[in-house]
Amino acid sequence: MSDSPVIYHLRPRAPGSRILEVACKLRDPDPEGQVVSLPAWIPGSYLIRDFARHVVSLEASCDGDPVPLRKLDKASWRAAPVEGELLLRAEIYASDLSVRGAHLDPTGVFFNGSSVFLRVHGREDDRHLVHLSPGEDTATAAWQVATTMPRLTGAAWEFGAFEAGCYAELIDHPVLMGALTVAEFDAAGVPHALVLAGRHEADLPRLQADLSRLCAWQIGFFGEPAPMDRYLFLVRLTGDAAGGLEHRASSALVCHRSHLPRRGQVGMSRDYRGFLGLASHEYFHAWNVKRICAAELIDGSLDREAYTRQLWIFEGITSYYDDLALLRSGLVSAETYLELLGRTLTAVYRSGGRRRQTLEEASFDAWIKFYRPDENTPNSQVSYYAKGAMVALALDLEVRLRSSGRVSLDDIMRVLWDSHGRRGQPLQEGAFEELAAEVSGLDLSEFFRTSLRSTVDPPVGILLAQFGVRLQLRCAEGAGDAGGTPGQRAGRPRPWLGLRTRALNGRCRVSHVIDGGPAQAAGLLADDELVALNGLRLDADGFDSAIDSLATGQPVVLHVFRRDELLQITLQVVDAPKDSCYLAFDADAGEAALMRRQAWLGNPPG
Repeated sequence: MSDSPVIYHLRPRAPGSRILEVACKLRDPDPEGQVVSLPAWIPGSYLIRDFARHVVSLEASCDGDPVPLRKLDKASWRAAPVEGELLLRAEIYASDLSVRGAHLDPTGVFFNGSSVFLRVHGREDDRHLVHLSPGEDTATAAWQVATTMPRLTGAAWEFGAFEAGCYAELIDHPVLMGALTVAEFDAAGVPHALVLAGRHEADLPRLQADLSRLCAWQIGFFGEPAPMDRYLFLVRLTGDAAGGLEHRASSALVCHRSHLPRRGQVGMSRDYRGFLGLASHEYFHAWNVKRICAAELIDGSLDREAYTRQLWIFEGITSYYDDLALLRSGLVSAETYLELLGRTLTAVYRSGGRRRQTLEEASFDAWIKFYRPDENTPNSQVSYYAKGAMVALALDLEVRLRSSGRVSLDDIMRVLWDSHGRRGQPLQEGAFEELAAEVSGLDLSEFFRTSLRSTVDPPVGILLAQFGVRLQLRCAEGAGDAGGTPGQRAGRPRPWLGLRTRALNGRCRVSHVIDGGPAQAAGLLADDELVALNGLRLDADGFDSAIDSLATGQPVVLHVFRRDELLQITLQVVDAPKDSCYLAFDADAGEAALMRRQAWLGNPPG
């Protein structure tokens, strides 16, 4: 460890260039030649992304004289030994509009440190200073700056100098610059802010009130004090994208601008509910993954994959609580919560891959499968988010039932926070199962064996029934049907061909062929272009309505282009599988079931 900090200077070049200029100064570089690199992945998103591929140029100098740089591998460089201060200058192309990388355009900048700040080998535990400056373009001088990185100079929301205690901390504070809308609020005495970048007509007082309730509930759930001194929701508004990524004291979110409530708008729209669910998910991660963290992720290197079988704990349990937090904080009704839970279960039931891949395997293989879906994904994979949430639900209900209400998953999570999160104790593989058994006083070995290491579905229907909730299944009613509601067909089966389609360049193409369905039996393949059904042309967006006109049991003729060959394929129409889940309160539930349900769901409005 050196007494002198690692110092960075970052500024945008002319926004139209999409270039970020990043300088790194070292007063006492490695005398044998300083090695620097950029991470291959960003914590929270388990895919090798090779951020170094966005480096346009990298130069080194000492006292104004050039210093030779030798590239060692795809992401690492070694500077020749020097006597004096080593200066590294990088140009980084910033065009990634997602929450994972860096993006620059004339409206502003967003970046994660892992995509722009060189890691100085051997100095990772040193203090890091960052100077953020406007570019040469005069318009950038008026930009504001939002980050939770501790500030050294400048007023709030201004350019200035910032610091981080180490490299891991440095890359855990994303930065948003531009013409920002800032809505500040408190939650359990902790300063928070919603920071919006992009045009909007959002109802800021409503957003402040709703987010304050949500955040206060989560802080109360784990227990005060909160693990952060302040928190920012950094939201970029677009017309077509969505996503989120957690950090220790902030969330990076991308949201469709129409999903925020407009001034004067009443009621809870499905889109706004989705935004609150996303914010809830990322905020819960401030405890569950950022501080309660798998040992494999803490001990792993950012240069290569960090395999773990525990992602279901961090993403699945978080996915269970994100919507439950909306209910318990009073933002949605119990009926709405059942709809959201039904949609989550539907995502699992529609995945044939849950019969092929266990939950632990899904966690372990995230690096090569989850973030790289293909045409066979529905047949071969299960989401550790959705099935992880299903297992969390089953665990919660199972423990409540078997302990006669004495213990719940809430208690397990609080003990997990106290024993691992607060203490910075890495979570070893198997430790969660041991802790759950210890807290509950129950033998849960068979539950975890079946839920995590087999392809058997957790018995959520049986469990829910004992809490006065009925689980029912129906056929999907079209490509846009995500489940959660009874539907409109009144139980009538829907014709089904066993394929999914997408519109591409005005044409209707097969996106997925479902195992065991008529399309697979007839030899249809993903990427086949559907031209006509029973002699009538298929429109790109008209596949669902064309299928609805068919009758179960009848043969149909499809004309398809496979590459440049026209084929005629005959297949049999069958009833669609009942894989869409919806939940309802059981009007005939007994008093014991009603008491369990109230203890589980609380006393929500409506």
